[in-house]
Amino acid sequence: MRKHYDFTHAQKNPYARRLKKQVTLRVDEGTLAYFKKLASDVALPYQTLINMYLRDCAVHGKRLKLEWDA
Repeated sequence: MRKHYDFTHAQKNPYARRLKKQVTLRVDEGTLAYFKKLASDVALPYQTLINMYLRDCAVHGKRLKLEWDA
């Protein structure tokens, strides 16, 4: 390895914003079964389908209407 590298002409990775991060997510069995079935119907991996759904929610600012019983 060199002792010094010249990065004066380096460029940022244009795909860096699209990188994915692995997380652990607890999902109930029924919800997971739903996404797995839907994923097989459209020939996509279920993780990709869940990511697409969550991204759509984030882009459109969708929020759940939560009501707590008193």
